[in-house]
Amino acid sequence: MSLSTRKFVVLCCVGIIFLVANIWLVANWLEEKGAIEFAKHVKAEYLTGTAITIIIVLVILLVKPGSGRGLVRRCPVCDHVVVGRAGYCAECGSRV
Repeated sequence: MSLSTRKFVVLCCVGIIFLVANIWLVANWLEEKGAIEFAKHVKAEYLTGTAITIIIVLVILLVKPGSGRGLVRRCPVCDHVVVGRAGYCAECGSRV
């Protein structure tokens, strides 16, 4: 993980802590702006169970090809979990 990624994670954590600490203030602000009523309207009119299911399936199916190569892979020989960008399996020594 790079330094900039770590800084971003720390800033997000600090922001979340401030948000949670002021949750009542944020909730009252959203109520004043009408966001809660709008969300209730959208939920009642557009987000049925079928729509949510279709959205989830599309998100799963419309993943860019080749993006399955993440940080965690499996060895094709011994099925051992290989973490990171290792070129060889630590268990059996085969090329991943």
